[in-house]
Order: sequence, then structure tokens, then C-alpha cells
Amino acid sequence: MKQKDINQITSKSEVKKIVKKARIAQGLFEKLNQQKVDEIVTAVAWAICKPSNNEKISKLAVKETGLGNSKDKIIKNRRKTLGLLRDLKNVKTVGVIKKDKKNGIIEIAKPVGIVAAITPSTNPAATPINNIINALKGRNSIVVSPSPAGFNVFKNLLKLINHELNKINAPKNLIQTFDTEVTKELTNDLMRSVDLVIVTGSLNNVTEASISGTKSIGVGQGNVTSIVDETADLKQTVNKIKSSKIFDNATSCSSENNLIITKNVYKKVINLFLKNGAYLLDKNQKNFLHKKLWLNGKLNRKLIAKSATFIASELNLNVSKDAKILMVEESGVGSKFLFSGEKLSPILTVYKARNFSEAKKLAHKILNYQGIGHSIGIHTKVDERVMELGLDLPVCRVIVNQAHTFATGGSFTNGLPFSLSMGCGTWQKNTIDNNLNYEHFLNITRIANLIPGKEATLKDYFKDYCKNNDPNELKNLD
Repeated sequence: MKQKDINQITSKSEVKKIVKKARIAQGLFEKLNQQKVDEIVTAVAWAICKPSNNEKISKLAVKETGLGNSKDKIIKNRRKTLGLLRDLKNVKTVGVIKKDKKNGIIEIAKPVGIVAAITPSTNPAATPINNIINALKGRNSIVVSPSPAGFNVFKNLLKLINHELNKINAPKNLIQTFDTEVTKELTNDLMRSVDLVIVTGSLNNVTEASISGTKSIGVGQGNVTSIVDETADLKQTVNKIKSSKIFDNATSCSSENNLIITKNVYKKVINLFLKNGAYLLDKNQKNFLHKKLWLNGKLNRKLIAKSATFIASELNLNVSKDAKILMVEESGVGSKFLFSGEKLSPILTVYKARNFSEAKKLAHKILNYQGIGHSIGIHTKVDERVMELGLDLPVCRVIVNQAHTFATGGSFTNGLPFSLSMGCGTWQKNTIDNNLNYEHFLNITRIANLIPGKEATLKDYFKDYCKNNDPNELKNLD
């Protein structure tokens, strides 16, 4: 027997065992009341929010993956989890959750069953926790397939989670992962064996999920562009973009990648960045970085999610020692201008536009190249321009006067659900166009009661149409 065949048999066997345990656990979990469900959710949240646990896992994440920095991961793990708890507080997911007396509809929440979560190396703790809490809120069991680089991180996190769940006598095996190193075969077999697949990460995994035969929710690629116009509070804007861009070394899909600045404030904005820890590469430095950041058209893994000083040192770029952001000026968009795409690093591409109209057209062009459907940012005092972007651009979110990284996935200062997985709609062939949230982990049973009815007539809906277009038929509408 070939090794490939042996691996496939082993994979199917392991997945079968995991799914069997998950099915038993979910069957027990489904019978619990709302109070107990919420206690279990809180226990899982505490496993990552407990300061000593958070620090341990965050440091391990950077050590194992080589991505981001532990200080920011601590903030991310805490903030995202607390935000999710805010969203879920007092939300009913057991039994009757809604009564519509007018229409006679009663809604009852049901679990989807077993969830598989495919999670990325960029957020080896925050993304799994977010998926786990949402799944548990709906009384589902969940199996996490982490990125191989983040496997050890999640194994350690799972130990901490189970420690808390054991305290409150939660059903065993509610949350599982593989016993052995994650492989493509294991992940694919898992996706075919569960009831719902959530994919945050590579396009390959999203594609595999879509053809698995299981209902899947995959999210799209980011490549955030933000517009700064002449009415913006420039100092505040630069501070927000800086804090957003450097957070966790730009591991987030919501990190600003491109900045379009209107002509009459372009120099002011650039100078403010230079005074606040940014460094503008000259033409030669830009060309050299271009060659090193992309290898055969793909991002160089040795340079992504690293600090600006690390990148500069690694490439022997002569930049200031305190540089936090590396800026490059660009005018083109597309495959011949790779700086117009996602960079997963504290490298910010800046464009100059003659006016807002040109800025909008340029943003649209960038979206069509990469990141369509995801989101766009704008810093302005003109409400009409915000609305114009919302009406005209193929995005699911318009982030207004905010640090994009902290806003797109939910914030304490906006109403978007806290999430690490942002749907991009049909523009990226996603099944959702909003932030992944607890509602995506529920089935709903609807009871339809008899209500007083009024039969519709032709006159109700066609009177005005016939009056304007087919007057001879008015007499036949009675």
C-alpha cells in the first residue's frame, strides 16, 4: 500500500473518532438551559482573558508563528473577546427567541450541530476563541483545525479552556482538535464530516470548504484602502492610521494597505506621518523592497507580520532606527504594481488624487484588483462623501473617521459585531456580507399561527400601473 493511501486511511479514522465524540457532546449540550450555556461561554472567554493565560498564549503565538508581537496580541485577545461578550450579553439562543404577534410567527433557536473552524496562523488564539464562543452560544460542539504554524498554540489554549470547563462540569469534548499535526487530508476529511464549516484564512481552504459538500462560510481577502480628504482632522487621522497600521505588525486583514490623499493636503499628511514615526522610501529603496517583499508573485513569508525596523534591517535599508511605518508612493494599480495589494506588514502605499472624485475612482480600481467586497475607510467631515462611497463602491463596510484595524471587526465605538472574520459578499464568492457572528451558528424553527387575513386583489397592486400604462384594463381589476 502506498504511503498516500495509508495517510488517507489514518486521516479518516482520526476524523471519525473526533466527530463521534463531538456528536455525543453536542447531544448533551443541546439539552442545557440558557443559564448553563452562558456559563460555559463565560468559562471559555475567561480561559483567554485571564491575564496570565493571555500573556502565555500571546508570547507562544509569536514564538511559534513568527508573526506579530505579543504585546498587541494580548490586547487583541482581550478586546475581541470582551467585545464578543458584549454582543452576546442577554441574547437568547435557547428555546423561543422571538414572538411576532402581528404576523403570528414564533422563532425557536436550534443548534447547527458540529462546527469545523479552519483558523489562520496570523491569529492563532483570537480567531479560534471567537469561533468557539459563537458556536457554543448556539449549543454546538466545535472542532478547530488550526494552521500548522499555530497548532501548538491552539493545543495549549485548548488545555486552558478545558481546565475552566471542567470546573463547571461542562460536557466533555465540546471543543476538540487533532491529536497529530494538522494536514490537508485531515482538514478536508473534517470539513466533509461536520454540519457547518467556518473558514478564516487562505483562499485554498475557502475553496476546499465550498466543494466539501458541507454548508460553509468563508470570508474574503482584505486590501483596505482609506481616503483622506481636505476636510479631515489631519492630526487625528494620521494618529489613527498609524496606530491601526502598526498594530500586531499589520497581521489583520483590516489593516490599511493603501492611502489615497487629496492633492491639496497631500504634503501635510505625508509630513505628519514623517513626524510620527513613518519613513518614506526613495525610488531605489522602493524598487529593492518590491523585489524582496514578493517572491514569484507571492508575499515573502520571512518579511510579513514583522516590524518596520526588522524589515529594514533584514534588507539593509538605510532608514531611521525609530521607523514604525515604511511608506511608498505609487500611482499605478494591478499586478504590475504589487504595492497596490495586500502586504501584511507595516508598509503603507500612498496615492495622490486631484480631488475626492478621483480618489473614489482610484479606490474602486484598487478594489477591483484586490480586496473587493471587504471594506473601505474614509476620513472626512462631508457626510455626502461617506454616503457616495456606500452607494457606489463594491464593499460590505464603509469605516468613517476610525482606525480601520480596530473598527472593521467591531468596536466599542461602532455597532458592527465583534469578529475576526469579515464576509465580503458575492464579490468574493462569500456566503455572508457581514461580520461573522452568533446568528450564523443557529438554525431557526418558525411556527406560523393563523392570523386574520385580507385577500389581495388585482386593484391593490395594479391600479396605478394600469392607469398609466394600460387604462383599458382598469375595469377588469374589480
